[in-house]
This record gives sequence, C-alpha cells and structure tokens, in this order.
Amino acid sequence: MKSATQIPAIVEPGHRPGTSGYRRVVLALFAAGVATFALIYSTQALLPELATDFGVSSAQSTLSLSLTTIALGLTLLVAGPLSDRIGRTRLIHASLIASVVVAAASALAPTWPTFLGLRLALGVTIAGLPAVATAYLREELHRGAQARAAGLYIGGTAIGGMTGRLATGAVAEAWGWRWALTAAALLGLLCAVTVWFALPASRHFVARRAGVRPMLGMARRAVSDPVLLALYGIGMLGAGAFVAVFNALGFRLTSAPFGLGLGAASLVFLVYALGSAGSAIAGRLADTFGRRAVVPIGAGLALAGVLLTTCGQLAVVIAGTALMTAGFFVFHGVASGWVPVRAHAGGVAGAQAASLYLFAYYVGSSVFGTAGGHAWAYAGWSGVVVLAGALFAGVAVLSLVLRRSRALTS
Repeated sequence: MKSATQIPAIVEPGHRPGTSGYRRVVLALFAAGVATFALIYSTQALLPELATDFGVSSAQSTLSLSLTTIALGLTLLVAGPLSDRIGRTRLIHASLIASVVVAAASALAPTWPTFLGLRLALGVTIAGLPAVATAYLREELHRGAQARAAGLYIGGTAIGGMTGRLATGAVAEAWGWRWALTAAALLGLLCAVTVWFALPASRHFVARRAGVRPMLGMARRAVSDPVLLALYGIGMLGAGAFVAVFNALGFRLTSAPFGLGLGAASLVFLVYALGSAGSAIAGRLADTFGRRAVVPIGAGLALAGVLLTTCGQLAVVIAGTALMTAGFFVFHGVASGWVPVRAHAGGVAGAQAASLYLFAYYVGSSVFGTAGGHAWAYAGWSGVVVLAGALFAGVAVLSLVLRRSRALTS
C-alpha cells in the first residue's frame, strides 16, 4: 500500500481502449458486477416460494432483499472512506470472497430469522465492490474512456441481476430454493476467481490517512453540491421504482390471469439483457453528447415502460418491463459514472461521493422495494404502477434540473 506522501503516476494517462490493461479492467469489473448483483438479488425470483416455505406474507418475503440492500447502503458509508486508506483492489477482493461464503451459508438457513440474518450479513460483506468500482475506473482509465467503462460495469450488474434471477428461478422450480441459492453462490465464486486474476493493481491510487474532522469536512462538501444531490436523488428514486416493480412482478405473473410457474415467471428477467446493452450504449453517448443529454432520455423510457405494464396482455407487460429496464439502466449507468467525476472536479473524494450515491440507491431500493410489496398486497398491480410511476417521474424532474445546472466537467 502506498503511503500518504507518495505522488500518483500522473505521467501515465490511464488505460486506453484497445490496450490489454483496459480489457482486463473491463473484464474484471464486469465479472464483479455480475457477482454482486447475482448475489444481492438472488432471492427476488424466489419470493413466492420463500413466502410459502417459511410461512410468511408476500410483503414479509421482500425483507430477504430489503435487509440486504439497507445493510449494503449503510456499510457503503464506511467502505468508501475505508478504501481511501487501504486501497481499491484489496477491498474488492475481500468483499467478493466474504460474500460468496455468506451466500453459500444462507442456502442452509434452518429458520426465517436465521435466513434474514445471513441476508443482512451479505449486505455488509458485499459493500466493498460497489463502494469503489466507479472510483477505481476514474483513477485507472483514460478520461475519454471513463463513461463507457462505467456503462460496461453497470451492464455487468444488469447481466448479474438477470443471470442470478434466471438461474435461481429455474433451479428452484426443479430442486427448491436452497439449491437455487447454492447455484448463485457458485456463480459468485466463479466471478471472484476471474476478478482475482484479471483486475490490474492500482497505479494511480494514493492512500489518504485523514482524521475524523477532515473526513466530515469532505462529507459536507459531498452533500452540498447541487449536482451531486440531484444524482443521489436519481439513484434513490430510480432504484426504488425499479425494485418495487420486480418485487411485485413475480407475484403478478404467478397469479391469475397469467398463472405462470416459478421458472417460467423468472424468464421475464431476460429483459435485463436490454439493460446491459442500454447502459453500455448510454456510456458511449454520454462520452459523445454529454451526460446531461442522456439522463432525461433514460428517465422518459423508464416511465413509459412502467405505464405499459398496466395492459392485461402478457406480451405487452413483458414489453413494458423491457422498456422500463432499458431506461433505468440508461440513467443509472450514466449517473453512477458521473458522480466520481463531478466529485473530483469539486474537490470531493470520489469513493466517498460514490458511496453516498449508492447509499441513496440502496435506501431507495429497500424502502420503496418493500413499499412495492405492500402496494401489491393492498391495491394490486395498479398500486405498484402508481408508486413506480411517481418515482420515475421524480427522476425525470431531477434530470431536467441537471440540464440547467452549472457544469464543472461536462
């Protein structure tokens, strides 16, 4: 680990597209994104079976996801500043290994409280990767490639979310939810090994040994910039709407009039492939036209998609879900990569700002994701659409605020 007095290698502009270093960074963080979201959201396709097996309500079953994300959000507030001291890559590796162990243990949980406790622990262990990923990209890649690489990383999280849900849904229908979570843990292990061998060591990281007072001062700056605050709000509202829809969607598809089995219902998560593609394309567009131009487009697509799901035809419901997914990953991919860039320009630690964005993201996911379960229980699908539509409308408003804000770097 470098000392606080060492100077970064500023003569090196960072890995450029086309170089082996760039390819290794993208592969490693793509795999890390797959592992992170496959493990976090591995229970989402299983909610109906968990509710039945443990004898809990549909709203209570969503705690298996909400407790993970709220623990993750809180731990991010510590993990970001911690990475400023011990290094990005060290925290990434430790986070992935510990998370695989906890995920495997959750498949053996004998009771509902024990299961929830392990899911809570997973949120703590897995926080290291999302806390530092975008900061690592800003430090190690050439400036002209940062937005597209952030888009590819977010694309990896989309693939992870899709793969984890598809695998757990199919395996659960054949062998039960315990084997489904075991399969998710094995996927996480494969990704962790890939990251271990592929991720290049940091070249531009400089350790910071700031005391509590300087860290608090940095935190104040991180919550005083209006652009950063708007980006945090976009993460919170967008994640809340997105998770609320998918938390309730499994119950809708397995109920009348659709009546799909758990495996068939989980196929809806194939739409995550559009999210991965949308995030990668949005990153390229942001490099070309600017981030302010791309975020409102994603918000509009997401809002239109969730409104389409009100139709009673299965094909239209899936099309609307696909459009919502693409739109969400467009604005989330651009916004999450924008945060450390804006923070750096404003004299704020990139990892700390990224942690605050993700804290807001996972608070929204936890609070509104559980609210989506209650909306389904009390008002059916129309209640879920009203909730998600209002949240996506909030994202659209904040994206328009960003267009009018003073630009520091874009």
